[in-house]
Amino acid sequence: MRRADRLFQIIQILRRARRPVTADALAEELETSKRTVYRDVADLMAQRVPVRGEAGVGYVLDQGYDLPPLMLTPDEIEAAVLGAQWVANRGDPALARAAQDLIAKISAAIPERLRPYIDAPALGAPKSWKLQPDAIDMAQVRAQIHAGRKIAIHYRDEQGRDSQRTIWPVTIGYHDTVRMLMAWCELRQDFRSFRADRATGAEGLEDRYPERPAVLRAKWRRVMEERRAEIMTWKAREAAEAEAEGKD
Repeated sequence: MRRADRLFQIIQILRRARRPVTADALAEELETSKRTVYRDVADLMAQRVPVRGEAGVGYVLDQGYDLPPLMLTPDEIEAAVLGAQWVANRGDPALARAAQDLIAKISAAIPERLRPYIDAPALGAPKSWKLQPDAIDMAQVRAQIHAGRKIAIHYRDEQGRDSQRTIWPVTIGYHDTVRMLMAWCELRQDFRSFRADRATGAEGLEDRYPERPAVLRAKWRRVMEERRAEIMTWKAREAAEAEAEGKD
């Protein structure tokens, strides 16, 4: 790896990290020595890149630092295009248009030598031919999530029973055939998943839910992890009981 590429990659690693990154971790990802990492970080600091380091803790990049626009590697271009293709095929109309615009912007900004990675990519996201149409405006749902506001939703479950709920939207899950809205349900006093194609109507409310979206999302993740752990424990117990019965 060229030194310039290595310096750029160090900045990228520090930018995406949520915690200090040790010299060992940098050396392992860059496939180089710790001595080289120390020298490269010193060079970045000399160039006034806001990298801070503490012995035994690691390096961090101060927030607000930005790089020249669109210095992408071939792998990053393919990753961006593949992700944009997937969103263009499965996202709601507003996201699909944004994904197509993203591909066009990348194509217009990158050097000519990298254009084949977009015009003739080695990877491609397959189209989803069985995607069920949404019955509600998912762009509005995303806006409510970002604003931390509630939604009044009319919903029909798999048995055809209708209900009206006030929910605190957390996130949207994009499956191959359907989009899912994960939310805290005031009626059930628990997190619930709602299929977008089963909603018969939705109204964005001005009421904010009492927690910041990031806090609510963290609680949802924790609950999902607990439920997955319970399922794994239950499956392991069933397997152990079945094995014990087979030995009898």
